[in-house]
Amino acid sequence: MAKGSKTEFRFIYRNLYEEDVHVSSVRTSCGCTQPAITKKLIKTHETGEIVAAFNTRTFLGQHGATLTVTFDQPFYAEVQLRVAGNIRGDVAFEPASVNLGNVDLGRGAEQVVRVTHIGSTPWEITDVRSANVNFEVLLSQPQHTGSQSAYDLTLRLKPDAPAGYINDQLILVTNDPRAAQIPMDVEGRVVAEVTVSPQLLALGNVVPGGSVTKNIVVRANRPFCVTGIVCNDGCLSCPAKETPAKVHILPVTFQAGDVGGQVERELTITTDLGDGAVPVVTVQAMVDGAPADGASARRKPSPQQSVSLR
Repeated sequence: MAKGSKTEFRFIYRNLYEEDVHVSSVRTSCGCTQPAITKKLIKTHETGEIVAAFNTRTFLGQHGATLTVTFDQPFYAEVQLRVAGNIRGDVAFEPASVNLGNVDLGRGAEQVVRVTHIGSTPWEITDVRSANVNFEVLLSQPQHTGSQSAYDLTLRLKPDAPAGYINDQLILVTNDPRAAQIPMDVEGRVVAEVTVSPQLLALGNVVPGGSVTKNIVVRANRPFCVTGIVCNDGCLSCPAKETPAKVHILPVTFQAGDVGGQVERELTITTDLGDGAVPVVTVQAMVDGAPADGASARRKPSPQQSVSLR
């Protein structure tokens, strides 16, 4: 990897238990790597990440670290993760990585990075690779001045790239047998006119007749109102949001019936932006355990109904 470049690796973990999983800490064996936890409390089927960031500004050469991740819920456990890499002092990126920022869906984006090599032997970039089909890369002719070689690398994000976060890499293939491949981080976010997070709302365990509430966040590029929700029965509800805003936090409440088992519903959020503007949210819950006090008799299924928030 190039000196001074932004280099990260993300270890993704998913909670497969019915109970909550809690990451209490992560520690590193070497100052060459700085670890971070993106989300400590993970509900059923949710995911989190341990981000390992290499300190390429201070360290040079071959380095590695062991990251020890400690879990304290639902039981105590430790997991060790290993990272290693070679930080080169003869290659530099300007800027240190490709950061596309927020990109409107359908518009695409591009950024130019200056790649510089200093050394006595001829140095060339022979290829640039990426597994991301939404990237296009243009590489200028090399500029050789004394012991320095330089390229202008242009990364283009295609206009048909889907909405969501971009955390990817370009691999620069060189003619240097000591380090034939050099990674370059690419990050950004393609933003649709309306986004909802999370699109999978995992509510965990609920006792029969009980209820649970969790928030979903709806964002748009311009102020809008939430006019209602549609679900296939009356088990989901949320309050009105009639004041126009670019961001709405919707507390969604699930009311469990008296029959146990896995529950999955599709929740459609309607707005004044038009039909189908907001992606559908999948809501999951497990009705299990002793009935809540005052629980009613078995809930009878009803035809699809629309719940107005006005």
